[in-house]
Amino acid sequence: MRSSIHSDRGVAARWLALVIALTLLGVLIPFFIWHSTWFGTPLSDAQIQQYLTSKDHPQQTQHALSQIADRIIRGDKSVARWYPDVAHLVNSSVPQVRETAAWVMGQDNTSAEFHDALLGMLDDSEPLVRMTAALALVRFRDSSGHAIIVKMLAGEPLLAPTEGKLKRLMNVGQPVATDTVVARILTDKSDVELPAGAPGSLAQWRAADGAAVSAGQPIAVLAPSSQMAWEALRALYLIGTPDDLNVIAPYARGVPAMPAQVAEQARVTMKEIHARSGE
Repeated sequence: MRSSIHSDRGVAARWLALVIALTLLGVLIPFFIWHSTWFGTPLSDAQIQQYLTSKDHPQQTQHALSQIADRIIRGDKSVARWYPDVAHLVNSSVPQVRETAAWVMGQDNTSAEFHDALLGMLDDSEPLVRMTAALALVRFRDSSGHAIIVKMLAGEPLLAPTEGKLKRLMNVGQPVATDTVVARILTDKSDVELPAGAPGSLAQWRAADGAAVSAGQPIAVLAPSSQMAWEALRALYLIGTPDDLNVIAPYARGVPAMPAQVAEQARVTMKEIHARSGE
């Protein structure tokens, strides 16, 4: 009897942890881009409608999206009138708008319209948009973005956009922000910049300074920022598989310059994956 009670308690604790994790995933702020911008000023319904369709002021569009997310979180059903406009923003030419739209769509995991739009964003040209969409889909209990989330932990390779001679601009270990120019490819016609696709740090060079590189060749690897790693680990708590353990394990042992909460989350995630797989 005592063994059965302990088993029941263990199952209940795991389900409670899952519920807490899903709840936390639902209240994330846009953490990759514009995270320092405050969109707390209330907007009227007319302003939201106007800002959502603004093509010349992307920050206004993000402001409207943030207000819609706030209302969704508060349980305001009236915001559904703007769902088609939000979903349409997957076609925006501004990556930051697409990213924020993906985050907003993750706030209502009952919307089939949002779910379909997020699936399409997994093929977006911008890494941050793909990452945000993959994380948002976890709230729909959809693991379609699993490979993208694992890649967030493994590191994003930087590929040479064209052939030419590599000019390194940073040293291994240096932090990078989104769009930080990490290197240039020198060609006969011009110098082509190679920006970082996501915040993090330069983990490794795969080509020597001054080396001739070809288009599509991996020349460097970016390690994720601590925030990115933490978000990925929380998502894998819910959708991770035993195959992911090798990528998670280094974070559980502790990564220099990353806060203790990342290592703790990695250990919790590994424990949950083991439990889920019956190990």
